[in-house]
Amino acid sequence: MRIRMNMVTEMIVMIMAMRMMMAAIADDTNGVFSPCEDAKVQKSDGFTFGLAFSKKEFFFFDNMQLSPCDSRLALASKMAKLAVFRPKVDEISLLTINGSIPLAVGGSMVAFAGRKYAARSFPVTVADEQNTITSFTLVLEFQEGTLQNLYWKSFGCDSCSGSSAVCLNKQDCAIPTSKCGSTGCSLGIQLAFSGTDKNLEALNSWYEVSNLRQYSLYGLYSDLRDSVTGSIPGFIPGQ
Repeated sequence: MRIRMNMVTEMIVMIMAMRMMMAAIADDTNGVFSPCEDAKVQKSDGFTFGLAFSKKEFFFFDNMQLSPCDSRLALASKMAKLAVFRPKVDEISLLTINGSIPLAVGGSMVAFAGRKYAARSFPVTVADEQNTITSFTLVLEFQEGTLQNLYWKSFGCDSCSGSSAVCLNKQDCAIPTSKCGSTGCSLGIQLAFSGTDKNLEALNSWYEVSNLRQYSLYGLYSDLRDSVTGSIPGFIPGQ
């Protein structure tokens, strides 16, 4: 009897999980999953974009910055690294990345998406031999559901925390790279949206982030992670 009850419970849990997945898919009307293709989105859609990591000069061709999707950059042959994400449109998201990745391939990062518009952010420095910047804010700007621009925003160093934190150029929180260890410091990227979706509805998550700029989602995440992992004997973060 107990075995049957366990099996029934497991089946109910599986059915509920499948229903939640189907509901999430049903809300997502965007069938474009490549960061190198164009998409027209509405609120609650998933939107795929990429982060490319390499040397700053590798993102330019004949003194012009190109999208990492452009084959003229030949980033693959230059050992660049790529991370792809699919956040929900107009939801504030927190992305985390191992800081050893950008340091190993040149230390700079570009956000990008699309083919015709080929939107890309300006390269930002993530890490070098001296410091690793641990907190970024990326805004995706849309017009009638089409991505027009990606840009990095900085709110100064008010949210820097920890005894090892340093402020670079009075705008970026960083940690000495020597204190990051062999696995590197984790990077936190707060993601927000602005502009309008394909139904001309305003995307407001950027305004929410700007109103809360004195707080760091990554700092809150780090504090929560440390409090949880510190209370579990033998727990090793990342494993």
